[in-house]
Amino acid sequence: MKVGFALLMAGTMTACTKNNDGITPQAHDDNVYQQIMHANMTQMNAMKMTGDADHDFAMMMQMHHQGAIDMANQELKAGNDQTMKTMAQNIITSQTTEKAQFAQFISSHTPTASSAGQAFDMMAMQDMDKMMKAQDTRILTGRSDVDFAALMIDHHQSALDMAQNELKYGTVNTMRQMAQKIIDEQKTEISQFQDWLITNKPY
Repeated sequence: MKVGFALLMAGTMTACTKNNDGITPQAHDDNVYQQIMHANMTQMNAMKMTGDADHDFAMMMQMHHQGAIDMANQELKAGNDQTMKTMAQNIITSQTTEKAQFAQFISSHTPTASSAGQAFDMMAMQDMDKMMKAQDTRILTGRSDVDFAALMIDHHQSALDMAQNELKYGTVNTMRQMAQKIIDEQKTEISQFQDWLITNKPY
């Protein structure tokens, strides 16, 4: 029985190896998109939070958007798939505009700390940590289109999470409206990235 079990396991392992032919994971430290994200996360971790939900949402989303823009620029530079390049350009266009709106709000708003704001800050940092863990466990291929699509799903999800926390804790209408806009737009884009990955079957 033991010999039979050993042979069965050996056959299973061989089958798994054959099924995995063609998959050559890239080390995360070597992946340009991971490098962009880790640099962006380092900057976000260095931010001085104010304890004001609306102000800190604007600061974090402004920097978060920059990470998406940097990734999208890399896709335009290195990608081959026209659908992904079009999505990258759309991200650059929309999030550059939103960055300017966040910057305008930050410059005209005096932050006031509150318990709600502190709760937002705690949840926002948890969202960032969740995003990095999700990205750190993804299989990366070194193929720009595939890695851009996969990692942008996680990146967009963290933006959704932060925007939902802004709706929960924020009080300024302009920021709440921007949070809802982010939720609506990025839910759609997550679905588009997922559909592309399913259709192209990168793994």
